[in-house]
Order: sequence, then C-alpha cells, then structure tokens
Amino acid sequence: MIVISQDQSQSFKNFVEAHDSFLIAGHKEPDGDCIASSIGVSYILRHFGKPYELLNAGLFKRTEIKAYAELFKNEVPFMTQEERNRCGLIIVDCSEISRLGELEGGDIKGFDTFIIDHHKTTAPFSPLAIIDPTAPAAVCLVAQLFEALIGKPSREEARIFFFGIATDTGFFRFLSEESAELFRMSARLVDCGSSPRETYQEITGGKPWNTRKLLGILLNRAERYLNGRLVVTYETQEDTKKYGQDGRDNDALYTLMLAVEGVEAVCFVRQETDHSCTIGLRSKDKLDVSLVASRFGGGGHKNASGASTEGQVGTLIPAIVKEFSHLGGI
Repeated sequence: MIVISQDQSQSFKNFVEAHDSFLIAGHKEPDGDCIASSIGVSYILRHFGKPYELLNAGLFKRTEIKAYAELFKNEVPFMTQEERNRCGLIIVDCSEISRLGELEGGDIKGFDTFIIDHHKTTAPFSPLAIIDPTAPAAVCLVAQLFEALIGKPSREEARIFFFGIATDTGFFRFLSEESAELFRMSARLVDCGSSPRETYQEITGGKPWNTRKLLGILLNRAERYLNGRLVVTYETQEDTKKYGQDGRDNDALYTLMLAVEGVEAVCFVRQETDHSCTIGLRSKDKLDVSLVASRFGGGGHKNASGASTEGQVGTLIPAIVKEFSHLGGI
C-alpha cells in the first residue's frame, strides 16, 4: 500500500474547501469497504463543517452492512443549477459513474467530482482522483486522508475504518508480505478503540439459517476443472426464489473451496434473470482472476473479481473455464 502524499491530501482538501455541500456515492450492491469509505468521507466533511448526503442505489444484501442502510438515500436530491455548481460529488470504491447504479430523482452526472478508489481501472473520468491499486481497500485511502487532514480518529471513527479494512481483506486473510503499512494503520485504529473481536463478530455473525442450506446446495453442485485447479458452482433462479437474497455468505463458499488441496481458483455463477448472470471469482496467490472478469465486462482485484453479463449458466460455465485455461498458473 502506497502512503498518500502531501500533495494528494492537499488536493482533496482543496476540493472540500472549494464546495459548499457534497454528495458521497459508492457502487451499487455495496460491501463493507464501500460503506465504510462513504461514511469515512462523511467524517472528514463533518470536521470541515460541510453538509453532505450519502447516496447508494443498494441493495444492502450483506448481513454486516444492513445496519448502515438507513444512513443512505437512493435518490439524488433536487438542486437548482446554482446549487449543483456549488456541490461536489465524491465517489468511493469505484471509478465509473455506471457502477453507481440507478439513483433516483436526478442526474448524478455533471457535478465536480473527486474519486477515491483502489481498483484497477482505465483513466478515471475525473482528473481529480486518488487511485491506488496496491491498497487492499478504498477505506485505507480514506483513513489516510482523515489522519492527514483531521488527525487521530475517535473510537467510533476508528471502528468504521477498521470495519472497512477487515471486510475487504477477509479479516486480513488476503494480505501479502507487502502489507506492513496496513498493519501499522490497523494498530493505530485499535489504539483509538476499535475492537478486532467485535468487528469479527459483526462481519461473520448473524447469518440467516437459509444461507447455510443454500451453501450446502452450492457445495454439492461444485465441479472441478483444469486438473482440479478450478472449482465452479452455480445458483439457479429457483434457488434464489426458495432461499432469498438476504444475508448471502459467498465468502464462506470461496473460503471452503480455496482450502481444498490443489484448488487455485473458484468461480460462482448466479442466474439473475432468464438472460443474465452475475459471476464471482476468487483465487490464490499470483493468479489474476480480474483478467477473466474483464472478458465478461467486469473487473476488480487480482484475487477477487466479478462481472454481470448476458447469458445462461449452461453456456457461461464452459466459456469461463475456457478463459481460465488461457491463464498462466492454472
């Protein structure tokens, strides 16, 4: 993780000081990092005395983030053109307007925009951006900005920052030997009062019973490909109808499958509609699944990526396996 420079923190400070109010938006179907990054930016604005609105199109499917849903609106507030000119848009945990999803009530485009992200991306649509693909979570960048511009966080502020870090790193499972700076940051947050034990329970506890029943079905359906190095499973529309979408725990599926001897990558395909699917990809070590995700219009991190694409499970799985067969290391 690269430490944010003084010039970068000053650039963000200048952006904050140049606007009277703000919209803070993250990607649709948010995860803990997206939520913590959004709230973390609101903490900075609060210290500067700037009004803001937290926006997210949802859905808030994950158990660990449902408590935060009430803080977010899914519609852009009405503004006169003069008000829009004085309002800044801060996008976190993604770099594309399209990934914000359908926000109701107004046009999210056209605002002066600052982006804070850690995903691999093409050139961002706004020249004002802090993008660091080496950061394991976007909230790492937000926390650094907070420390640079505000100072030591309160216990509640530290708790949110630690929560975002823990969710996007699999509670530090996904980190490499290049993560010393993140652990130093995490230690500072614990010094400020964040509790690793409480955060772990917040992330892993409270799962509905039906998620465990569905997990059993997905495990039973799993097949190995490419000499056992790739595991693929899928969910049908009938599964979704029967077991619902609340409290999904795909992380447990990925963890169990990646723990199998010889497995280097896991693919999960969900049939969302008759003609579209979502794809989730996870891998170990140096295997870059974002390359496969990009072939289906998606992206993400080297070891955790996804996509939404047209198609059906029966035809997509062979196509995905074919793309994996072209990757080195599998």
